[in-house]
Amino acid sequence: MPVKTPAPGDLEPIETASRDELQALQLQRLKATLQHAYDNVPHYRQAFDAKGVHPSDCQSLADLAKFPFTTKADLRDNYPFGLFAVPRSEVVRVHASSGTTGKPTVVGYTKKDIDTWADLVARSIRAAGGRKGDMVHIAYGYGLFTGGLGAHYGAERLGCTVVPMSGGQTEKQVQLINDFKPDIIMVTPSYMQVIVEEMKRQGLDPAASSLKVGIFGAEPWTEAMRKEIEASAGISAVDIYGLSEVMGPGVASECIETQDGPVIWEDHFYPEIIDPQTGEVLPDGSEGELVFTTLSKEALPVIRYRTRDLTRLLPPTARSMRRMGKIVGRSDDMLIIRGVNLFPTQVEEVVLAHGQLGGQYQLIVTREGTLDAVEVRCELLPEADASEANIAAVSRHVQQRIKTLIGVSTRVVVGLPGSIERTLVGKARRVVDRRTR
Repeated sequence: MPVKTPAPGDLEPIETASRDELQALQLQRLKATLQHAYDNVPHYRQAFDAKGVHPSDCQSLADLAKFPFTTKADLRDNYPFGLFAVPRSEVVRVHASSGTTGKPTVVGYTKKDIDTWADLVARSIRAAGGRKGDMVHIAYGYGLFTGGLGAHYGAERLGCTVVPMSGGQTEKQVQLINDFKPDIIMVTPSYMQVIVEEMKRQGLDPAASSLKVGIFGAEPWTEAMRKEIEASAGISAVDIYGLSEVMGPGVASECIETQDGPVIWEDHFYPEIIDPQTGEVLPDGSEGELVFTTLSKEALPVIRYRTRDLTRLLPPTARSMRRMGKIVGRSDDMLIIRGVNLFPTQVEEVVLAHGQLGGQYQLIVTREGTLDAVEVRCELLPEADASEANIAAVSRHVQQRIKTLIGVSTRVVVGLPGSIERTLVGKARRVVDRRTR
């Protein structure tokens, strides 16, 4: 069932299909993907054989649980092109992770893959309220990162006017938003905060801009941050989800009419939630690690890819497909501080709940002797009282709330506006780990 770009405002038939129709399509595509991977990728043939499974063993969607997981280490072990399922000459584009902690993970796309990707990002923008003729300001980074080009191709596919600004040059970002008057902005939520700050610095009212919708992704963000951005920028903030190993942005996206969690485009990606420790598949509604199997990719099919993102699968609402809850953290980013699990997003909620603090924060992790310690850095809003007495009171309040709600003792440092380094390109650096290994 090929994906077609619908007329503006129209839903594709698959978006309103019955669960039986959707699952029949998923099983058909899953069988083909497993066979494609087994026949054309030595890694998958060896992994399947080692576990004693064959593509023919998949006779139901539940049978997918018999097959082995794929991890980021598998992509790095097969660097650069070892997981491609088509000849390299048929790959029209490659993207890659930053590779800051080792070899980058490299992904490839055939022409059909690029078309599918564009279709799904177009579907995502339409779900967020975008329509043909809207102007879309793209401030995701362009290059090997999938964000910029993924958003770009999707917006063009929908028939939008694209402003390919990329990240950085915040003053120019504001100038172009002010002059071009775009309807939609696609950017990381942390950089949207920086843009709003720059608008205020220039004496502009962010809520008076032409922007109506912000499509934010590439990093975890909380409901508290959504409310803060919507209030300060005067826009509707919707969540788009993706990762390069699976496709890029557009694996899932929120619908503007509900804003109740990204809808997973299940006709192309089959989701599972597993126990991060045991690998056991958990029922819908249970919190665990999100796992994806691609159902239509040619160049780089991925089987049961462990995203490390922690979330839940939720029932359908605006579309016939299931939703995913807000990412509460990553299993590999979770901090264990003196026996207590701590995610940066938990701190974010506490910080944003205080009326005198902005959305910028950072966790500095150190080791004092044999014990870990966390310093939480946050900053006052420009209009807040900057007296020493008030700063001390705010610090005590945040420290007490973190201890009460999360169970971790921290040192809280409240700085003046602009005291925390801003992220101008890419994702915010929320955790600085200074522990010696």
